[in-house]
Amino acid sequence: MEAANLTGLSPRLKSISLEKDKNDDPDFEDSKLEDRHFHSMDALEILKETVTILRYNPIGFLSIAALLICPVSAVLLSNVLVDQYVVKKLMIRLLFLAKSSGLPLKPFINQSCQKFSEMVISAVMCFPLYVSLLLLSKAAIVYSVDCTYSRKNFDSKKFYIIVTKIWKRIVVTYMWVCMVITGCLALFLVLLVAVSSAFSVMGFPPDLILYPAMIVGIIFSIILANAMIICNIAIVISVLEDDSGPEALLRSSSLIKGQTQVGLLIFLGSTIGMTFVEGLFEHRVKIISYEDGSSRIWEGPLLVILYSFVMLIDSMMSTVFYFSCKSYRMEASNEESLPVLEALTISSALAEVQQQHV
Repeated sequence: MEAANLTGLSPRLKSISLEKDKNDDPDFEDSKLEDRHFHSMDALEILKETVTILRYNPIGFLSIAALLICPVSAVLLSNVLVDQYVVKKLMIRLLFLAKSSGLPLKPFINQSCQKFSEMVISAVMCFPLYVSLLLLSKAAIVYSVDCTYSRKNFDSKKFYIIVTKIWKRIVVTYMWVCMVITGCLALFLVLLVAVSSAFSVMGFPPDLILYPAMIVGIIFSIILANAMIICNIAIVISVLEDDSGPEALLRSSSLIKGQTQVGLLIFLGSTIGMTFVEGLFEHRVKIISYEDGSSRIWEGPLLVILYSFVMLIDSMMSTVFYFSCKSYRMEASNEESLPVLEALTISSALAEVQQQHV
């Protein structure tokens, strides 16, 4: 396995230096770690750290992407589960709502309503995949990154034991995440209709009403981005810590305090990457195809793999961002605690030993 030089963000290890191949070090698990001064990482440093971790265990992470993320990406990009009739009905209702609030029915509004409708229907129809394969992939990625910082190999048996014990709290946290995102979208629609209706009542023409509506949209985008960052870190917390549900969300918002700008850059980069791949898939696979259909044969799977890789990097960066914030705060307060995953493994091993003796 290729040697890596990690900056050491794990809160319990203080620092990690993998300058030697672990296969050449028989005391790899017990080797002393060099103490280093902690600092909060910017988005570029987190990306470099993520690439280093990926290079350290490429087979493990790419296997997670191939087995768990690719099926979700294929369904999500192809919209195979989305009923266009339902999308059209929802789009018509949104257009009617926009017109009644005073917004002009311009092509931009029509496209926005269509994209919003597709996003909502896709989220509803793909929810079983999100709460199973995608959520399991996030847990596996978090566990793999934790193993890398612990300088341990990915153990599928330990991972199975851990997942069976923490799966309930991961799902509970994900349900709260869904409620938070749904609440943000509902609040945006209410504010948009309220602001547009207020300007319409004051006698402003529809073309001018569009500008305050755009301002509301920009403000909402910032709020949604912050909410997504908190939600992503909350999923990581539900895997690595005892918190779940609203406690994980509160813990996440407290943990990233002062590091929000870094989280926004990570979210922006991931969003641009996924949007770019979605646009390519829409244009190259759904719209354009050679006469023999060869574009769909090789470009479709290639874009699915690329989309899955972007999702993999996004989850890895969220985990590294969690470790960065956690390490910085624990270093500042001189705290240290036994990791929950390690504690779960130890307790499971003790239970097995006790059963054997009985």
